[in-house]
Amino acid sequence: MKDLYKKLAYIISKSRFSISIFMVMLVFSFFGYQIMKINMLKNAQNLGYNLAHTYALEQRGNLQFYSVLLSFGVSVVDESQKNGNLAEKIMYFFRQVQSLLGEGTIDPYLVSGNRIIALNPWEGDADYDFSNAVWYRQAVENPGKVIFTDTYIDAVYGKPVVTIARTCASGAVLAFDIFPENFRFSSVTLTGLQESSFFLCDNKGTLLYAQTSEEQSYDEMRPYVHQLFLRIKSGELASYAASTSDMHGQRRGVYYFEMPNGWISILTIPFSVILNDLDYFSALFYGLVVLLLIGMGLISWRNLHNERVYARTNEAVQVLGNSYFAVYRIDYEQARYEVIKAPDDVRRRLSSSGSYAELVRVIIENLDSRDLGEFMDKFSLLSIRRLVEHRIRDFGRDFRRRFDNGYRWVTIRVQFDESLASHDVILCFREIEEEKQKQLEEHTLLMNSLNKAKQNEKAKQLFFSNMSHEMRTPLNAIINLTGIAKRFARDPQKVLDYLNKIERSSVMLIQLVNDILELSRLAQGKIELNNQPMDIRVCLEESFTPFKIQAENEGKIFREVWNVNHSMVMGDAFRLTRIMNNLLSNAMKFTDAGDSVTVEVSQMSQKEYIQYKIVVSDTGIGMSEEFLHQIFEPYTRESRVASRPVSGTGLGMPIVKSMVELLNGSIVVDSKPGQGTTFTVILPFLMVRGEEQSAVETESAPVGGGLAGKRLLIAEDNEINMEVAEEILTLNGMKVERAWNGREALNIFQRSEPFYFDAILMDMQMPEMNGCEACKSIRALSRPDAASVPIVAVTANAFSEDIAETSRAGMSAHVSKPIDFPILCRLLEKLIKARKKKEE
Repeated sequence: MKDLYKKLAYIISKSRFSISIFMVMLVFSFFGYQIMKINMLKNAQNLGYNLAHTYALEQRGNLQFYSVLLSFGVSVVDESQKNGNLAEKIMYFFRQVQSLLGEGTIDPYLVSGNRIIALNPWEGDADYDFSNAVWYRQAVENPGKVIFTDTYIDAVYGKPVVTIARTCASGAVLAFDIFPENFRFSSVTLTGLQESSFFLCDNKGTLLYAQTSEEQSYDEMRPYVHQLFLRIKSGELASYAASTSDMHGQRRGVYYFEMPNGWISILTIPFSVILNDLDYFSALFYGLVVLLLIGMGLISWRNLHNERVYARTNEAVQVLGNSYFAVYRIDYEQARYEVIKAPDDVRRRLSSSGSYAELVRVIIENLDSRDLGEFMDKFSLLSIRRLVEHRIRDFGRDFRRRFDNGYRWVTIRVQFDESLASHDVILCFREIEEEKQKQLEEHTLLMNSLNKAKQNEKAKQLFFSNMSHEMRTPLNAIINLTGIAKRFARDPQKVLDYLNKIERSSVMLIQLVNDILELSRLAQGKIELNNQPMDIRVCLEESFTPFKIQAENEGKIFREVWNVNHSMVMGDAFRLTRIMNNLLSNAMKFTDAGDSVTVEVSQMSQKEYIQYKIVVSDTGIGMSEEFLHQIFEPYTRESRVASRPVSGTGLGMPIVKSMVELLNGSIVVDSKPGQGTTFTVILPFLMVRGEEQSAVETESAPVGGGLAGKRLLIAEDNEINMEVAEEILTLNGMKVERAWNGREALNIFQRSEPFYFDAILMDMQMPEMNGCEACKSIRALSRPDAASVPIVAVTANAFSEDIAETSRAGMSAHVSKPIDFPILCRLLEKLIKARKKKEE
């Protein structure tokens, strides 16, 4: 036996060079194989993540599209509630949605009062207790918002369903049942990835959609996908090398993307597909492994003396794990270190063991110079000894360390455990760049919030200063021109000129007040859209007219470019006009003689819903880049580019943006100093068909007749307002009687003969009895005309809650101060005619 060992030793000594060459080649082959495998797995992870992300984005877009359809449906319900034809209109809307999406894609229905209006009625719907349904409760608890339920089993169809719902203004709830089996993924193409599978599950792991080459039923795939979901949530499958076994035992890579609503799109690709090109290399590699094992068997006896070193290394690794990029074992009594794990840049400058002072010297070479003092203090041998004495098992600090691609945050920790030898601790380094950046971002966010609050306070102070200036300017003109007009009372021409200027200043003042109120209502979400059938081309052309005249007077060029095939839509003409007025007045303000203002209106699509792109561009002075980023913030104004003083409170553009968003649209701006500005607005509208257009034209026919001889009771406590109203309404042929407060108005009406008064104009804020109280008292009288006499509220508060209060009091309509008397006359004429027609 001794001779045999001698022969083996002789053979090994003679073959040492060959064995070394072979080992080098084997090592290179192994690392080559591992690198190729890692790269292929990483590439597959990137591909899988991007595909999962793409599929998730497509489904998110589908859900957003359903939300838009639901919002339009709510508009139809709200409008139909006013006109009394709810069932007809909502069923028409349901059929249009079915035509748009395809039969069976969704199941729409409406809960109004105690009944259910459904496109596909089901047996027993009259007895269905919808108040306990999850979708109904969520919709009621979140009024005005689109809600999405979790997946549940539909009681009628017995299959998974997701419900989206939203409350209407009347309290009705509109809902769509979406069946996951009908989900469409136009971008899901797995033909290039053989045997791959795609799954979509909700935030509870319920399978919603599957596309796979395997022939399994939904019930067979559901538990498999649920297990994938749980492993994804636990983080098991986050690594590029993570894998799972499918229902046939085949190993697969798993790639996923989580949507904001918690849904997860999952893509699985067989490892056999991913690593297909490594088969040949694997065969070669395993052949080399066999040869290596044979070679290692011949020389393994020479490695016995390393057993103690390996044991110590395993002991340290057991304590620390693999989460650190550098690990050192420190004997603080002997002031020695031993390298367990170290990055390449440290290994080149440090031996495997040595004095602690040498280790510290290499460490501080890579630390930020600002952190050197703290490191030398906290990680000295004296400090480490004190930590152990106080039984502090884990102590650390965060520092900035230099890597090949720059400085990143690392945590340096001293860890102590009884399993280690006496006087030994572990010094370890872990990169925490991402965690630290999150901490810094949170700190930055807090600081930015504080700075933002200070900026907002400063902006508000500037706004009030500007508002004071802007209000004083027309007020100064009104007060002083009134005094001048008195001096020239005998010169009618001058008086007329002064009155015209006073009128313009008054209009400027009320526009300023309206802007302030409008921004307040928008900020509080108290504006409701008045969607009516309208001709968008006529609406826009009417808003262009005053600016064409202004451009001609100021020597500017005004252009229109139209590319519209269908112009009849459902929309809020008033809001659209406000948007155009603000954009065009802004363009006219910042252009000079010889400049041009161009409006391009184009139709982007023509289906059930039409999108129009409106581009307002000018060749004026433009905006600075700094202001361009805050143009839609309230109270801000451009002052750096303008060569002349700029008037205004900085409310126009914030109002425009809020109104555009209220109309479910978008707005972007592009501008450069000296080159002009371009605003691009995209707005969606519901198309109005030909038969609906004819009905609109019939309804919008002007009201004929007049107010001559009609008796009007005016309740107003302000003498000047009373005189103005009486004079103008008398000029329109009406007979006016005065009441100086609500109680007096009530008494006059009580003493009059039935049907003596044709209408009542009621101010809201009056002594003794306000307008609402007086209206309620009149409506409560036991006389035949008390319930039908038109009562118009006159209020200085145009907020929605004030208007709602007048409706609850029984008012027929309302007008805002200052009164637009042409509008008031048309309103009175309409109300009086409607009353007369009803009585007939």
